[in-house]
Amino acid sequence: MSEPRARKTGSKPIESITFDEIDQRILDMLQQDSDTSIQTISEAVGLSTNPCWRRIKRMEEAGLIKKRVVLVDQTRANVPLTLFIGLSTSRHEIAWLNRFRELIDELPEVVEAYRLTGTVDYILKVVVPDMASYDAVYKTMIQRLEFSQVNSMISMEELKFTTAIPTNYL
Repeated sequence: MSEPRARKTGSKPIESITFDEIDQRILDMLQQDSDTSIQTISEAVGLSTNPCWRRIKRMEEAGLIKKRVVLVDQTRANVPLTLFIGLSTSRHEIAWLNRFRELIDELPEVVEAYRLTGTVDYILKVVVPDMASYDAVYKTMIQRLEFSQVNSMISMEELKFTTAIPTNYL
């Protein structure tokens, strides 16, 4: 492990810390089950509990581990329908973008949102119980903001879902 070194990105300095294979293995285990005990993790990676705990704390402080969450089953939570909404706008202003961010923050059905390059400006992942609920989300969106195009796609089958990201690039 090396010491943190400052790196500049834009106008805001950020810390850049290198991580080793043990950190990667710890992260892989935590991404599979964040409730895994320090004892279990430390045994799996060949460390005693205190150094293992310190590595996890270091990754949290560095912002590599953002938070730990519970994954909820969509069907059991009565939101089995997943839609992807491609949005285009003729308004490319910061004020519009800020209003859009406020809007999607207020809609719990919007579980992911991305700003894109290309012909579609934004894509949203929305989970709802049924089409009537999606229609209510759609109407809320078009009442609050102007879009030049809204293209909704219904997911028929989830082929892969993971919240784990590859750690081999650390």
